[in-house]
Amino acid sequence: MFSPFSMGTMKRNTHKYKFFTCRGDLMQPTESAVVHEYPLQLIVNGREIATLIGSPHDLRYLVAGFLRLQGFVASLNDFEMFSVCEEFGTANVKIKGELPERLKPVLTSGCGTGITFTLPTVQSPELLTRIPLMPRPPRQIFALMNELAEKAAHYRSHGGIHSAAIGRNGSILLYAEDLGRHNTFDRIAGEALFKGIDLAGTELVTSGRVSTEMVAKAALMGISVIASRTSPTDMAIKLCDQAEICLIGYVRGGSFTIYSHPEAIENYWGNDKIEGVTGVILAGGASSRMGTNKALLEVDGTPIITRTYQILARLFHDVLIVTNSPDDYNFLPCRKVPDIYPGYGSIAGLHSALTHSSTAHSFVTASDLPFLDPEIIRHLCDLRTENCDVVVPYSEGGQEPLHAVYATSCQRVIENAIRQGERKILDILGRMDIRTVTCDEVRQVAGGRTTSFCNVNTPEEYERIR
Repeated sequence: MFSPFSMGTMKRNTHKYKFFTCRGDLMQPTESAVVHEYPLQLIVNGREIATLIGSPHDLRYLVAGFLRLQGFVASLNDFEMFSVCEEFGTANVKIKGELPERLKPVLTSGCGTGITFTLPTVQSPELLTRIPLMPRPPRQIFALMNELAEKAAHYRSHGGIHSAAIGRNGSILLYAEDLGRHNTFDRIAGEALFKGIDLAGTELVTSGRVSTEMVAKAALMGISVIASRTSPTDMAIKLCDQAEICLIGYVRGGSFTIYSHPEAIENYWGNDKIEGVTGVILAGGASSRMGTNKALLEVDGTPIITRTYQILARLFHDVLIVTNSPDDYNFLPCRKVPDIYPGYGSIAGLHSALTHSSTAHSFVTASDLPFLDPEIIRHLCDLRTENCDVVVPYSEGGQEPLHAVYATSCQRVIENAIRQGERKILDILGRMDIRTVTCDEVRQVAGGRTTSFCNVNTPEEYERIR
């Protein structure tokens, strides 16, 4: 007997993703599985009529049931061909009856939402609005979620209503509730349109699962952070990663999980951070004398670059790593940016740092200094002025240009030097207005210690500091 049905074997997604958990004042890398979201293009009698978004199992049942409930088929005899290809995400169906010339809007497999025939996906990032991410303290996310819970009276009373809100700086601007979680955001977007509220850079908090539809809509509105009480899908994570949206799940009990762009959330927070300065770690050295990546060498059981990051994250709101190998440092929740002029060593790293800095000044250090002194760093930052290009300290070995504060305006001088083939930072310091800090001044600030400038270049030096 001829069977019109065919389908390949759908593999279950067991891949684990790496994320960050935030609890208290500590952000830690972790990994876990996430819900798999599968978009399936539905073609009937040669016409693309919808994209069904659901779980990847038993797709033929999903397609057949969808067509049945739309009134296109009533029995298996109404199908002449039925093929589902999971490799290309396509269901190709031929039915005996004719499709209406004009199709009415239909419902997806999601919760109370209308389907669009051209849904932005991870394959079309050009449709998405990208805005720079700025770090914010976790308390803002907790405050928004707590206020959402207080407003969601219907959600608490009978559990049939989803809620969502848009916030800024820890306070809710717009709130909506509906039977469908996607509809709550549509309502918010409409209210913002009527009231003339710009949603760029805001946070979206929701009671429901985050899927690609919600992410695509949030990206089009320029939202920076999406936070949910539950989990996102794997496709939502991928889309947020490409759209430069920080995606947060399981916001409850004083903790949450960050699935994409953890640099949007401050690892350590407090009122004593240095304003107007970005912390920068240059991690682009070849480590030729060491024979291995110096930044990943451990001191007291912790990689040197982790020690450096933890100190800078406590001092500055924003920390970035300049590296051409960002995957080497995925365990650190901060921005990673590449050299704009690769092959020029530390001067190219400094140029990239100032180009990507979010502030008027940057404290720049190397990734091979395991004993940075926070008090020395604070002192250097306190000495910066509008008329000063660089605050550079002296050690017993001379100037320390990779333990210094630079004005972002230095970027132009450094770029001109690179274009002329220069490779040493020391050679161009003389063209800048410098505030030098003597060895005696450094010792006075650090209580006589100068270990902040101790770096690791060779195996012998590494053995000594261990």
